[in-house]
Amino acid sequence: MLPPTETFTLRSTLTSPFGRKVRMAIDVLGLADRVTIVPADTLDENDTLRQQNPLGKLPCLLLADGTALYDSRVIIEFLQELAGSSRLVPPRGLERYTILSRAVLADGITDAGLLMVYEGRFREPATFSERWLKHQRGKIARALATFETAPPPSDRTDVVSISLTCALGYLDWRKPVAWRDEHPRLVSWLAAYGEYEPAVARTRIPAA
Repeated sequence: MLPPTETFTLRSTLTSPFGRKVRMAIDVLGLADRVTIVPADTLDENDTLRQQNPLGKLPCLLLADGTALYDSRVIIEFLQELAGSSRLVPPRGLERYTILSRAVLADGITDAGLLMVYEGRFREPATFSERWLKHQRGKIARALATFETAPPPSDRTDVVSISLTCALGYLDWRKPVAWRDEHPRLVSWLAAYGEYEPAVARTRIPAA
């Protein structure tokens, strides 16, 4: 059992979409005073992130005893249990697995968008794989179409609404695909949910 006053360190950046997921969860669960954000550089071989998470990926949550938790989904479940809540992920039953699956779908949009951005960041233009980019665009298109048909409630915060907010925010920021014109219900949902949930504005990626 963790001490009720234990504090934690979140290795992340303010621009990481998966880090933003965790920051939103921290805000919603009322844990902001117990978590300190320490930036990490995933490309720096000397950054201690690689000792904390062997994959060198963000986000990574460090406990006082040095235990490291990684992957935003794992961290969010830990934070929910820490807060004594079941607001973000139901504790059991089919609803739990349905919500987790929908959150994975939203995360898949972010994953595919990241891979498209990395294609441009780490390859020379002459070596871009259009086949690979098309493959990622297809994932994003299918996932967006699914959410366009059935967006989450705009007046409830759970792991689906958090994950989808961060996915759409990443698409707006990095622009691997244009999504707004073809998905008016999602545009409306994002605006309405942003009005409902203050954590959306509080965790928004800072303007360049």
